[in-house]
Amino acid sequence: MDETETQLEPQEPESDNLSVNSTASVKKAKLPLPNFPMLKTQRETGLHESTRLCLEQIRDAMLHHRWEEAAEYMEFFQQILEDSTHNHEAQYKEQIWRMGIEILHHHPNSKQEDYNTVYERIKHTGVKQFLKLCLEQSFHLLINGQIQEAKNMLTIAESWRHGKETAIQMKRTKLIQAYRSLLDYVIWCEKEEGSNEDLAQNVKIQSMHKCFQHASTNMKEIFKFPGVWDPFILSYVEMLEFYDDEKEALRILKEYAYNNAFPPNPNAHVYLYQYLKRHNEPNKKLLKVLKTLQSLVPSHTLMTDYCSLLLQLGKTKKALEVTVDMLDYACWRNNLEIWKTLTSIIEKLQSEEDFKDTVSKVMSGRMDWWPALHFTTFHAAQDQRENLELWRLKAPLAKVLCPDMTLRYCEGAM
Repeated sequence: MDETETQLEPQEPESDNLSVNSTASVKKAKLPLPNFPMLKTQRETGLHESTRLCLEQIRDAMLHHRWEEAAEYMEFFQQILEDSTHNHEAQYKEQIWRMGIEILHHHPNSKQEDYNTVYERIKHTGVKQFLKLCLEQSFHLLINGQIQEAKNMLTIAESWRHGKETAIQMKRTKLIQAYRSLLDYVIWCEKEEGSNEDLAQNVKIQSMHKCFQHASTNMKEIFKFPGVWDPFILSYVEMLEFYDDEKEALRILKEYAYNNAFPPNPNAHVYLYQYLKRHNEPNKKLLKVLKTLQSLVPSHTLMTDYCSLLLQLGKTKKALEVTVDMLDYACWRNNLEIWKTLTSIIEKLQSEEDFKDTVSKVMSGRMDWWPALHFTTFHAAQDQRENLELWRLKAPLAKVLCPDMTLRYCEGAM
């Protein structure tokens, strides 16, 4: 295999000053490098040696972003798929798949046909990764605007079966069904934006309804399996609203938000709240959804809506709790509007007899860390320099929220 090694490795000029046992220092890479999957062994065949050397060259070319060179070596490395004597066949297929796609992604002259060639070759050398390969290939088709081709790819994968269906295979099949339904929704959207001529309109309506039926049938089955189905839920609800099936849309959203079989998902409550608000549902229903969302994500941006609704319904003490909960998080620390809301709440509560007890109850458990989060000398200097209006709001509030503490933040308050 000297000839193979000569082809793969650049030749170095000979030197009389170097010997086999030379201890000349060699500059090492600063970062630790992973071991090569194909290591030289005593019983290494010619094929294994050449592909091992080739893999080293591919790795080096990719490491230094020489994508055209890596592509040339990859053509040679694929001969390992013809080897039936090695125990790492699945590993090599995965390497060709992952490295090949990565090289094509960066290659200046890559085409969709090149991606398809890699995918099809790996798909036809085994069955373990067939569904995953089909799904990834459909994504590449979709990125290139080939929506119908992507749907056809997923339709083929959806009907594919091999041996006894395993749990993993079933999950991947459901995922493929979900994305195929999502592509039905994408095609449905395109048809909705199509021609408005009378003759074309009738054809468009029939075609749209067919896409909706296909998507609807699959999505109903998919939603029976607990999981996070956010984009699929949104697309399905949009289609249901288009056909004025508000009852079914609301049922789906409630099931998604409150079914305990599904993992806790703040987005499910966000979608339900947005739907209810869009359809002008009573404030009490909106409050119920936001209350659950607040228990999951106290710092969510919709908590500003929650405070507004609570104040409208006269639930000022609860609004105080929600606002302070939001300010527990650094993302709200410099938000002028939330401090204005807190000021408004404090002004409304000050006329009540139990005002001090209410504030003390809310701040209980926070006194050992809240001042350090909001009312330090650093915060005072920063707010006075960057947002004087914020400092003027916070300084009086510091005295109210932390009445038993001497805070330098309040010094010079106007």
